[in-house]
Amino acid sequence: MWTKEMTLMMWEGTLDTLFMTLLSTFFGYLLGLPMGIALAVTDRDGIRPNAVVYKILDIIANIVRSIPFLILLILIMPFTKLIVGRSYGTAATVVPLTVAAAPFIGRMIESSLKEVDHGVIEAAQSMGAGTMTIIVRVLLVEARTSILVGVTIALGTILGYSAMAGIVGGGGLGDIAMRYGYYRYESDIMLAAVVLLVILVQIFQTLGMRMSVKLDRRKR
Repeated sequence: MWTKEMTLMMWEGTLDTLFMTLLSTFFGYLLGLPMGIALAVTDRDGIRPNAVVYKILDIIANIVRSIPFLILLILIMPFTKLIVGRSYGTAATVVPLTVAAAPFIGRMIESSLKEVDHGVIEAAQSMGAGTMTIIVRVLLVEARTSILVGVTIALGTILGYSAMAGIVGGGGLGDIAMRYGYYRYESDIMLAAVVLLVILVQIFQTLGMRMSVKLDRRKR
């Protein structure tokens, strides 16, 4: 039976999912943004080519991205417990979500920065602009629309990862779907959790695309 307690549980599950997704995305960009910038800058066609640095970051990104999230979640449980104090729950899930998101975000940032017209970069270099100036005032500014689209994609991806974490007690809507929908065969609760997840993804997608369109118009 659908009760007031069930409604409250779904509400709390939605808030937990938003907490995990937004916080993991924030920390993911704290790590992934400099990684992506470094990958774009040190590539052989970048403004400061460095084969050693690029190769190290490239290998790290490829290794982490090649590990399925559920396996990564279990693999780094000792690290999660060291950071948070426990290996399960909403707060603990932020750690593996961040680890999984950072290289993914780094690759998207790298791709966005490589889309910037080389003519703009060369013009900045001809005026004596240094590396940091080009990164901050040219690359990031010119790629801002693409970067914002990447944020939208990252939010949807991390939201999906947070739902997977429910299998091992990660909290949020994924945990509710597993505990009630799968283990107790209460299909109505599982359906409600899935619908809420889809709605959240659509909200992120809509807001992100609208903001990117506005930024693109300002750019013109």
